[in-house]
Amino acid sequence: MEALLPIITQAIAGAVGGNVASGALKQVAINAVARTIAGAIGGMLLSMVGGEAAMTGLIADGIGGLIGGGILSTIVGAVAARAR
Repeated sequence: MEALLPIITQAIAGAVGGNVASGALKQVAINAVARTIAGAIGGMLLSMVGGEAAMTGLIADGIGGLIGGGILSTIVGAVAARAR
């Protein structure tokens, strides 16, 4: 269970970060479910790319998840808006 806790934290924080970023940018190209999924994936991807190199711990996982989720959700929203 200890190995899953950082992944779960990153996914939840990413989902929150994705929804907050999309809401702040008023992106309507993707719905809430897509924002949540993109945010969760973005939250987990940031640690795979090396976001965990500087910080470790549960708080760092949460912060990284928020940032990664916000970034990926913003990118997905921009691409979806451009496709329409």
